Amino acid sequence: MSDFHIKLRRVLTNEEYQAVDQFALSHRGVEALPAWAGFLKAQFNVALEIDPDIVVGFATDSSNLPGKAQAVCRPGSARECALVFRACFKAGIPFLVSGGRSNLTGSATPDGGVVISAVRLLTLDKGDTVRIDASARTAECAPGVILEDIRRLVLTQSGDRLMYPVDPTSRADASVGGTLACNASGFVPGSSGATRDWVESIDVLLPNGLAIEARRGQYVSQAGRFILEDGPAAFEWPVPGYARPSIKNAGGPFSAPDGAMDLIDLIIGSEGIFGMVLGCRLKLADKPAGFLDLFFSLPSEDDALAFREHVSQHVKGDLSGLGALEYFGVNSAQHMDHRELLFKEGHSVGIYLQMSLRDQSLEDVAEEWMTVILESGCHVQEEAIMLLDDERSWKIFMEARHSLPANALEVTQHRGTFTIMTDTVVPPERFREFLAFAHATISAQKLDYVAFGHFGDCHLHFTMMPHPEQLESAVAVYDALVAKSAELGGVYSGEHGTGKRKRKDFLKCYGPAAVDDVRRSKQAVDPEFLLNRGNVVLPV
Repeated sequence: MSDFHIKLRRVLTNEEYQAVDQFALSHRGVEALPAWAGFLKAQFNVALEIDPDIVVGFATDSSNLPGKAQAVCRPGSARECALVFRACFKAGIPFLVSGGRSNLTGSATPDGGVVISAVRLLTLDKGDTVRIDASARTAECAPGVILEDIRRLVLTQSGDRLMYPVDPTSRADASVGGTLACNASGFVPGSSGATRDWVESIDVLLPNGLAIEARRGQYVSQAGRFILEDGPAAFEWPVPGYARPSIKNAGGPFSAPDGAMDLIDLIIGSEGIFGMVLGCRLKLADKPAGFLDLFFSLPSEDDALAFREHVSQHVKGDLSGLGALEYFGVNSAQHMDHRELLFKEGHSVGIYLQMSLRDQSLEDVAEEWMTVILESGCHVQEEAIMLLDDERSWKIFMEARHSLPANALEVTQHRGTFTIMTDTVVPPERFREFLAFAHATISAQKLDYVAFGHFGDCHLHFTMMPHPEQLESAVAVYDALVAKSAELGGVYSGEHGTGKRKRKDFLKCYGPAAVDDVRRSKQAVDPEFLLNRGNVVLPV
C-alpha cells in the first residue's frame, strides 16, 4: 500500500549534523570554502579540493558550455556525500552533482561553488560493484559506475541469461546515476527503451543532506504533494502538475496532472534538481538468444515513411517489440563513412532494423522480416539489404553510424562554427507534417544539414552545419522547429534533456505556468536553489 508521507533518513549522526550546522553559522558563501576545506578534513576526513588546477578539470561537460567552480569533492560514500550536501545547503554555497559528464545540455556544467563528482562512488555497502538477484531479476548498483560496465557485469554474473537493456549511445561514458538523472534511453522504441521503466527502487539524498529510500509503489503523492517528515518536523513537497505528451519525452521533470505520482518518477529524469541518487535497484530482462540486424537503403524519405507505417501495421502498432528502428535520412549518406557499402546507387536514405531472437531461429526471423521488407511496396531491393551477421559487416555499420555526427562536427569546426542539433519528438500521426516543415524551413535558409535518429519514436536529430554568417539564422531555425514540435503536440527533447542550454525550450513547450510548477517543487526541498542551480529552471 502506498503512502504520501515520507520519513526522511538521517545519513549522519545528530552530532555530525549539528557540527556542520554550527560551523555554517559563521562560514557562509563561496568565500568560506577554504575554511570549509579545513573543517571537513579535520573533523570528518573529507577532502574538499580548492586547487584551481584540480577544480578546472570538473568545470565542463560534453555540452561545451563555459563553466566555473571554486571547489570539487570526490566522495567515496553516502556519508561523505551527506556531509558536503549539508555543508553547502547550510552555508548557502551552490553545489552541483557530476557523473560521467557525457550530457549535451550543460546539466553537469557548474556555475560557481562546489562540484560533487561521483567518480569514486563505485561500490555498494559490502564492496560489490553490482549485486545480482537472478530470481528477482534485479541488479543493485552504485551511482558512479559506468553504465556499460554494469551491463557487462549483469551478463557475466547471470551466466549470460539476464541483461540490462537500456543502451544510450553514451553508455561507455555515462554513469548509472547520470542515466537516472536524465532518464537516458537507447535504440528500443517506446517507454521500455528508457531508464524510467527499469528502476525498481532508489536511495536519494536531498539537498539538506537527509535521504529517502523508496521502492516503486511505496510513495505516491496525494492531491499533488508529498509530506516529508524529519522527526516531529514536517513540510509539504508539491509535485509538478503540468500536462506532458505521452510520447518519448526527456524534457523536464515528470509531472502528474491528476496529483498522483510515484516518488521514483519524480526523481528519474529530473536532472538532479531534487537530489542525488546514492544507489538503485534496476530491473533486468531475459537476454535474447541473439539478434537479427539489418541495414538497407531506400530511394527517398517518402519510401522510408511508408516503410515505417508498414512495419507499424505489421506489429499492430506496438513498435516496442523491435530492438531498434533507426533512420539515416536526408544528406546522411554524404557524411557517413562506408557509404558506398551501405547505400545502393541512387538511394538517399537508410534504415537499421533489429529484432530479438526469442522462440524462433535466426533463419526463421530473417525470412519473416525479409518478406516484410520486400512486400512493403517501398522500393526496397533485395540486393540493397545488408545482413549484419558477422564481425566485418557489424564493424562497417557501427563505424558508419558513429562517423555521421563526428563528420558533421568536423565540417563545422573547419568552418569555425558548431553544429546546431534538434532533439524533438512528435506524435506519429504528425510526423510527416513535422518533417515537411523542418526540411522546408532549413532549406529556405540554405543551411547544410543532416537528419538522422530514432525512427520508431518519431525522434530525429536535424543537425545543421552553418557557416559563420549563418549562425543567427540557424538558431532561428532551431527555435522554429522547437515551436513547431510543441504546436503539433510534441516535445523539444527526446533524450538529451533540458539542462541549462534548453531552458527556453521548456518554456516554449510547456508555458510559464509549468516553469512556476517546477520552481515550486524545487523550492520546497531547496529554498535557495543551491543544488544543480540553473538546470531546467532558474530561481525567481
